[in-house]
Formats: sequence, C-alpha cells, structure tokens
Amino acid sequence: MAYKTILAVLDTPQNARQITDFAIALAERFSAHLIGVHAETLAAVPLIAPMEIPDPSAVQILQDAAQKETAEVERIFKDQASRDGLSIEWRSFMSSAGYGCHSVMDTAHAVDLIVASQSDPAHADHRADIETFLFDSGRPMLLIPYTMKVPQPIKRVLVAWNGSREAARATFDSMPFLKAAESVEVFCVDPSDRGGQTPEMAGAEIAATLARHGVNVTLSTQGKSGISAAAAIENHLSEGSVDLLVMGGYGHSRWWEMLFGGVTRNLLDSMTALTLLSR
Repeated sequence: MAYKTILAVLDTPQNARQITDFAIALAERFSAHLIGVHAETLAAVPLIAPMEIPDPSAVQILQDAAQKETAEVERIFKDQASRDGLSIEWRSFMSSAGYGCHSVMDTAHAVDLIVASQSDPAHADHRADIETFLFDSGRPMLLIPYTMKVPQPIKRVLVAWNGSREAARATFDSMPFLKAAESVEVFCVDPSDRGGQTPEMAGAEIAATLARHGVNVTLSTQGKSGISAAAAIENHLSEGSVDLLVMGGYGHSRWWEMLFGGVTRNLLDSMTALTLLSR
C-alpha cells in the first residue's frame, strides 16, 4: 500500500510554499500524482443602503482580490512543483462555500491523502475549512505545523490509541508511514476495562496486527497520572522526538468551538509534530 494521489490544500499565499514543499517530498517518496488545490471563498455581496442593492464596484473589487490570490497561489505551486518526473495537476475553485463546495469535495473524495497546514494564529481565517475536509472528505489528512518550514524524514511514529473507530481508521490510513518508519509506538493513556480486556493489555491487539504488516512496533501504556490525555500525548511527543503523531479526529458538532473533543482540539492548537488525522 502507498499513497498514489496526494492533494495539497493551498489555502493562502502565506502557506502555499510550505505545503507544496511537503507535498512534493511525499509525492516523490511514494511516486504519487500531486494535485494542488485552492478554493477561494467569495465574500458576502456589499449592499448599498437604503435600497439594499448590490454595489457593483465593491463586488468587482472583491472578485479581483480573490482572483489575484488564486493566481499567486497557483504561481507558487507550479514554480515549486514543476520538475522532471513529478506528475502534477492544478485545480482552483471560487464559490461562496470555499473548500466546502461540491467540486472541491469531489476531488478530495478521490485521493489517498490530503496535506494541509495547521492554522497559523496570524492567519486563522481559513481554519473552518480544515474542519470540512476532515469531517466530510472521508480521507486521511496530514497536518503540517505552521512552524515547520522544511520537510523532515518520518522515522519515529506515535499512534495515540484508545480503541475507538476513529483511532482504528487513522492507524490503518497511516500504514504507508508506519511500514516505512524505523520505529512505531502504540501509546495508550488511562485505558479502561473494555470487552474483557484489562488496561494493561490495551493496544496489544493492534500492536500485534501492525507487527504482522512488518511494522517495527512497541506498546506503552500510561495509567492515571492526574493530567489530561492531550497533555500526556504532548509530553510523550516532546520526550521521544516523535516525527509523526497518528490519531483519530473526534467530535460531533461542525462548529469549531464544539467540533473537536478536548484531546484533538488541544493537540491541533499546540501541535509540534506532523499529525495524521482520520475521521
């Protein structure tokens, strides 16, 4: 198994170069076809009071600004990705729904892996679009910390395992990374008794399955320590020099304030390592 079609989400000129570089590194590693996508969200139409009719000049200014941003992102992608032997494709969309529009989602549904950037607090206006991709694409998403500017090899992987459907999906979606890694650790935090399995044995079955795939896997469990699961994972990341975190995306509401359960939300806000999420 390998990622053969990779979608690079280039939502702003500020992160287009970073995400393109990471996506190129992955496309070369897996001999994959790389699609760069930019979806511009058209702003609400300004109205002229008191009749509340559209202001043509303001509408034109907004459209020109959106087209200018799209052209800049396309230029960055093509300049970076145009190299011998790399199969690339560019797609851009403009609609009121942005990355939630049907055309973008049709593209996302047909790829092996989505590569996107963690939200930069200085440019957080595109954050909700990442939620849409995670929850509606049905595909694994590799998030790049906005502070990580240069692609790094993925040698050590940490799988945050709690036995849930989301964790299982993320683990198997990350298999190409797991099989190529030098070491993979299945990490369980405060596991409870479930299905007749003791806390001490939590993660043993998934670790055994990964081993059958040729993954160099170890299992570790952290009992109750008075800190949250997110904090425990963050501590483990910093202590172990982990290159990639694999975890499920949890939550039910589509609004950001309620969308991600405590663990996922906290880790996305403070992520220091590449993070693969599946929903």
